[in-house]
Amino acid sequence: MRYQVQLTDKAGRDLESIRDYIAESDSPANADRVLDVVLDVVMMLEQFPERGAHPRELLALGHEEYRQIVHRPWRIFYRIVGSHAYIALIADGRRDMRTLLAQRLLGA
Repeated sequence: MRYQVQLTDKAGRDLESIRDYIAESDSPANADRVLDVVLDVVMMLEQFPERGAHPRELLALGHEEYRQIVHRPWRIFYRIVGSHAYIALIADGRRDMRTLLAQRLLGA
């Protein structure tokens, strides 16, 4: 079974921010390359949505609905609903994940 992978609006903005930052601090060509790699990783969820682990920060809070794929330094958070994998957050794993996850995924 193939799953439909969809970026939420916020995840789309995450990608734009990542691209803008890399383009400014390095080069537009490198920014495009990084985005291509991240999107390739995201699209693997079409066939293997359950391959991602449950984020330990969310498990510690009792939340099991989200999964993550790590492609260093990026962490891609998503949840599976029926035959869809919704990408909720794409972030640099070196950030304060506990606070970011609480704000973005748990609405704290």
